[in-house]
Amino acid sequence: MRSMTSKELRQLYLDFFVSKGHVVIPSASLIPENDPTVLFTTAGMHPLVPYLMGETHPEGKRLVDVQKCVRTGDIDEVGDASHCTFFEMLGNWSLGDYFKKESIAYSWEFLTSPDCLGIDPNLLYFTCFEGDENAPRDTVAHDCWVSQGVDPSHIVYLPKKNNWWGPAGMTGPCGPDTEIFYDTGKPVCGPDCKAGCDCGKYLEIWNNVFMEYNKTAEGAFEPLAQKNVDTGMGLDRTVATLQGVGSVYDTDAFSGIIASIAALSGKQYGKSDEITRMFRIIADHIRCATFMLGDQRGITPSNVDQGYILRRLIRRAIRFAMQLDIPDGSLTQIADAVIAQYGGFYHELADNREKILDELTKEEQRFEHALKKGIREFERLVGTLEGDTIDGVSAFHLYDTFGFPLELTQELAAERTLKVDASGFDEAFKAHQELSHAGAEQRFQGGLADHTEETARLHTATHLLQAALRHVLNSDEVAQKGSNITAERLRFDFSFPRKLTPEELAAVEAFVNEAIAQDVEVLCEEMTVDEARESGAIGLFESKYGSKVKVYTVPGFSREICGGPHAARTGELGSFKIKKEEASSAGVRRIKAVLTHA
Repeated sequence: MRSMTSKELRQLYLDFFVSKGHVVIPSASLIPENDPTVLFTTAGMHPLVPYLMGETHPEGKRLVDVQKCVRTGDIDEVGDASHCTFFEMLGNWSLGDYFKKESIAYSWEFLTSPDCLGIDPNLLYFTCFEGDENAPRDTVAHDCWVSQGVDPSHIVYLPKKNNWWGPAGMTGPCGPDTEIFYDTGKPVCGPDCKAGCDCGKYLEIWNNVFMEYNKTAEGAFEPLAQKNVDTGMGLDRTVATLQGVGSVYDTDAFSGIIASIAALSGKQYGKSDEITRMFRIIADHIRCATFMLGDQRGITPSNVDQGYILRRLIRRAIRFAMQLDIPDGSLTQIADAVIAQYGGFYHELADNREKILDELTKEEQRFEHALKKGIREFERLVGTLEGDTIDGVSAFHLYDTFGFPLELTQELAAERTLKVDASGFDEAFKAHQELSHAGAEQRFQGGLADHTEETARLHTATHLLQAALRHVLNSDEVAQKGSNITAERLRFDFSFPRKLTPEELAAVEAFVNEAIAQDVEVLCEEMTVDEARESGAIGLFESKYGSKVKVYTVPGFSREICGGPHAARTGELGSFKIKKEEASSAGVRRIKAVLTHA
């Protein structure tokens, strides 16, 4: 068996299938286009579904690629020897051209030929579809393997759950597959141990899917107009096999990434099971996050959809980095190791390096501050807990106030043999959403993206900003015309006829930072709109308020009608910095600002 690097395997695979008449196509984006059934590209077939259904591909009927993929269903398993969230899938395709006989012959040659991988044929095992009411037993695939010289005792039939590749959604192209396994040399787990067993003796390295059916909306399996071949070889697992290592994390693909974590932490990879697990989680999650951020349809951290998954990966990596004593702000160095390993093939990583590092830095700064406070709140909660279950409302409070995903609370709880009421969390989340919809007018006035701690701090800073503008510009005519506040920054529109001078902007900053330095308590009172006006509170859109309003006061600085969340004290805000001042529309100026922590 030939030992080779991941880069060498990637190129050898492409070259082999080019020699068989295939055309190399680039990896599609990690973000599926026009496919609402999945958040990410989880298999090589996703970008090619139209062509599997009969459309003509511009590069012909024989294709080969290396597709970048993300699967997060097994995220809790990351840290063992084989699970990763990001992976590369080597794939060769026949779109209505060759079928089982040729596909199996190509696979056999690539695996066993001394010019290719040179694997001992006696170490390879195979599974085929056993058949059911929808499709017959795949004796054709079985016999094709035998014709290549495979011992029939190395082939087993398994049911649809093992040997059928279904559509990514409820409908679409599908069919039986034959899977190829490598005997790792580990002992059998029992008398029934065979290819397909999960004990670790047999490692799956390749999967040939024979797409000859289309699953309809009614659940029927109809023959496709053309018979297709879709194969997938996991690059990381195959390299681990070729290099004779017991884990995908011990291959050259991860060596530079692992080395960067070791240098930052001062810890030795492999010294203990727990340290090894933390190294692997950080390496996997930052590799995956780097590819998400650098993707040609790139995403950024957020609280929904793909952005939520990205945020979860980064924040999970931060948590384990803290446990390894990795200095704050170091994730960019690990990401640079990822770019160094993959940027030569995936040029988008090198091209988007600045964006990748910038987004990682911002997310790290956001979460590290919230995480430290959130963990203290979690410990306080555990200290008062009666029983072994954290209730859903408390779990939602950790999410809403400190940005803790439910999964993070569950992980922290599991480490203490505690449980979390997930259904109660879902109920609290739903109630929050309903309340938010009911208060749409307050969201319009506050312009808040969410109610996290970071956003609440920036919301309080926005009140101080408006007070500062009125004070510095000596004008009661300065009035809010709109705002948009996220966990990263505030945007504030206000009425004023001209551009602010640098001196005025500096004075505005100084006013806000003086209020922060005094660490004043932010007070909240409920009163009628008339009482609020009489008290000197300012506010917009009063016609949209109910009979009672909340008035938030920063004594000595600001008094304003508002319905959104705020910091408890101004000292929590950090340092206020104006990033930009510009025109928004006629007679309206716009300021963008951030809060930073020393």
